[in-house]
Amino acid sequence: MHKKKTILSRLTLFAIVAISCVCVCDEPLQAANRPNIVVILVDDLGYGDLSSYGATDMQTPHVDQLMRAGMRMDYFYANCPVCSPTRAALLSGRYQELVGVPGVIRTHPENSWGYLAPDAVLLPQILKPAGYHSAIIGKWHLGLEPKNHPGARGFDFFHGFLGDMMDDYYHHRRHDQNYMRRNTETIDPSGHATDLFTAWAVDYIRDRKQRDAPFFLYLAYNAPHTPVQPPEDWLKKVRAREPGINKQRAQLVALIEHLDDGIGQVVAALKETGALENTLLIFTSDNGGYLKVGASNGALRGSKQEMYEGGLRVPMCAVWPGKIAPETRSDHIALTMDLFPTVAAAAGAKIDHQIDGLSILPVLRGESVPQFDRDLFFTRREGGRTYGGKTIDAVRSGDWKLLQNSPYEPLELYNLKDDPLEKNNLIDKRPKIRQRLSAAQRRQIQRSGRVPWQRP
Repeated sequence: MHKKKTILSRLTLFAIVAISCVCVCDEPLQAANRPNIVVILVDDLGYGDLSSYGATDMQTPHVDQLMRAGMRMDYFYANCPVCSPTRAALLSGRYQELVGVPGVIRTHPENSWGYLAPDAVLLPQILKPAGYHSAIIGKWHLGLEPKNHPGARGFDFFHGFLGDMMDDYYHHRRHDQNYMRRNTETIDPSGHATDLFTAWAVDYIRDRKQRDAPFFLYLAYNAPHTPVQPPEDWLKKVRAREPGINKQRAQLVALIEHLDDGIGQVVAALKETGALENTLLIFTSDNGGYLKVGASNGALRGSKQEMYEGGLRVPMCAVWPGKIAPETRSDHIALTMDLFPTVAAAAGAKIDHQIDGLSILPVLRGESVPQFDRDLFFTRREGGRTYGGKTIDAVRSGDWKLLQNSPYEPLELYNLKDDPLEKNNLIDKRPKIRQRLSAAQRRQIQRSGRVPWQRP
């Protein structure tokens, strides 16, 4: 990630990619020694919306404890500033547009901007040969057709919501359609969605105590996504504690604190069952916070939906007792798609197909690892009058970031080392940097052009 890449750095990158594309442990782990893996993905959590990330008007003790119990990554990026693409990248280890999901998959075809590629290999598919039972609890958001349901894409168990967002946290509908499922069965449970997903995750963890196989639990909360609808008792508690807080912010803080409590219950279940000591637990968000509903991305510029740092940089930590040192932090730059090979490496699972993500397991384990020598690409396709079906894009190369935050606005160029808050646009002052990053972006667009993203 320098002005000029040397032959040596290119060879280093090729070696890293080779490791990521075919991940084989020197000595295959026995099933009893394989770690359980829990990936907790929350929805629209801002970079400044945890007390451990500087929020002074909220209390998130359980996630804060996870941050202390393992390694916090300060430069972790979501693959996209909106939902579906980041989820596709997490589960495939690829740039989202290369598996057919450049934008949000929605209920109505005329406003849906992605279709998960039939040949995309998802994480549970590579974990199964390694002896894993895989479950998704919570929000799927990668397709409504039966052939794109979780069970058809490698998961052994699904208990959650197929759609994009709920119009109500208690009624669990989207456009008057019920997308709540237990495997393939349509269900109509009562209760707040966060409470349901928490309870179902706890039930799954307790059930796995009776089983021999290690498990992979992908727990995808829809909180704190809109509608910002916390339980009333949590809202009352926030208002009593924060007398000067405005109504909108109070609601979001209460929803996040309620979410934090649920995560605490999940961690408690892992402890109760004795699973925690042999569990790799990863926590992160699918994109940055949505400023229009009162979220905070700290000092970072921008919001969910945008290509500025506030839309892309997200909280992240990894905990693995005895393997990841507690109270550690890293400035290593990584993306959501890197979790695919990271989980595979921890599980001793083989990857024998091309991916774009690189394993950060050595980073998490405290090994001396140089920054990956690669360009990072961010793409989002969207409709409406604001986007018109076009894309917005960003590419980061070393300290440099080139972005187009609207298809109708000019390119912007920032040096993130000197200008982390993206205030000084250098697009007219560094033409050679602009040219190099623009060329890299065009090559990525050509790659993605080979992959259909509409329903066949």
